[in-house]
Amino acid sequence: MQLSELLAVIRQRWRLIAACVVLAVAAAVAVTLTTTPVYEARARIYMSAERTSGSSNGSVFVLTSEDLDTYVSILDTPAVLGPLRKELGLEPGHPVQVSAQTSGSTSILNITARASDGQEAADVANEVGPQLGKVAGEFSTLLKSSGQKVVSTPIQPATAPSRPVSPDPVRNIGLGLLAGLVLGLGLALIRHALDTKVRGEEDIRAHSDAPMLAGLPLESRGSKRGLISVEEDPHGRHAEAVRRLRTNLMFVDVTTGRHSFVVTSAVPGEGKTTTAVNLALAMADSGRRTLLIDADLRNPSVAKTLAMEGSVGLTTVLLGDADVHDVIQTWGSAGMDVLPAGPIPPNPSELLGSAPMEALLTRLVQEYDFVLIDSPPVVPVIDAVVIERLTGGLLMVVGVDRTKKKDLTAALKQLNTVGAHVCGFARNFVVSKSSDYRYGYHTYEQAIAQDKRRGRRRSAERAAKQRARA
Repeated sequence: MQLSELLAVIRQRWRLIAACVVLAVAAAVAVTLTTTPVYEARARIYMSAERTSGSSNGSVFVLTSEDLDTYVSILDTPAVLGPLRKELGLEPGHPVQVSAQTSGSTSILNITARASDGQEAADVANEVGPQLGKVAGEFSTLLKSSGQKVVSTPIQPATAPSRPVSPDPVRNIGLGLLAGLVLGLGLALIRHALDTKVRGEEDIRAHSDAPMLAGLPLESRGSKRGLISVEEDPHGRHAEAVRRLRTNLMFVDVTTGRHSFVVTSAVPGEGKTTTAVNLALAMADSGRRTLLIDADLRNPSVAKTLAMEGSVGLTTVLLGDADVHDVIQTWGSAGMDVLPAGPIPPNPSELLGSAPMEALLTRLVQEYDFVLIDSPPVVPVIDAVVIERLTGGLLMVVGVDRTKKKDLTAALKQLNTVGAHVCGFARNFVVSKSSDYRYGYHTYEQAIAQDKRRGRRRSAERAAKQRARA
């Protein structure tokens, strides 16, 4: 994975990563607050042997490193901890955590004691030496037979610590932050790898360099004739997005100069037909003489969407049974012309790639300012590729959260194989934030509503005055 792709995943899944970080840090804080604090105290003692008062032996026993290792080994046994608890007034079985280390070849022991109370940890560390001296003779035959005893001399007594050594809030929160980042990034990469659908522009740009011409918002309301927003709701979000698509497509048309485009998608169900209808209406609404052709001869839906007669149309003209102007119908207040598909033929691809089709399209492009052609999806059939070579380019409609990445990849690969030109993408079903439309037509729509309310109030006032005069 390249760095740019990783950054794209982070931008797309940042909420998941942030949630993991927050949860991990919260868990670290909870563990820190509920963990019993542990205080640590250290002491240094010098171990030596000396004669007892009743000893007749004039020699002094010297402690060896083996003796010191023995004392370290018995430090956490009942022989030492039992008398230690009794001396400190601790209950039997009270947990005592103590350890010791020898200091090189010397007779010095470094004592470390841990407890939930700082003073208790210091008392344990200071009491270990005397208790070791009392039981040392029990574990040294030579020392016991010589009548000598072990004496512990404090070198550095332990003091009560003011701060616990555990838990460490800074360390725990830092580890929680790091664990949250790792977990969040891992889950984001896993979701990215398992996510099979197109979610945003990054997923499209990963497969094509063609421009993103518009994002058509997801509309919750429809109509009996379909979602024809440019005609039914000209000041709505969807209609404004279609007009943005129209403007951007006109810039693309400047580079081609052929004034005709195929509107298609990778697979069915991505809204290519409603996009083509709305785009053609927006073209006609701008004053251009526009023709919409339904070239989906396998599943024609333009006539059904517009609730118009579709029994005659493109196939009728290609068979020579009627002139094209006899079957073209005008629809909408903008005067958009529509050429329905007509009867479904048994050989759609051959009919669309025929010489009569090429001659007809050449004639219509010369007569109209703009021609849009609704074609079948690319992956199931080859029809869109056949039509594209007769036009100025291909507009690919991609259904956000609906189109699978593998289908989009297959469609673009098929188009690239035959040299078909994708002029741009229109992302459909985009879930838009209300703040994205706060400026412009959204406020304009509110102004229209206010004007209507003021007009109704004026009419009511005039009617009241007329009744009063009467």
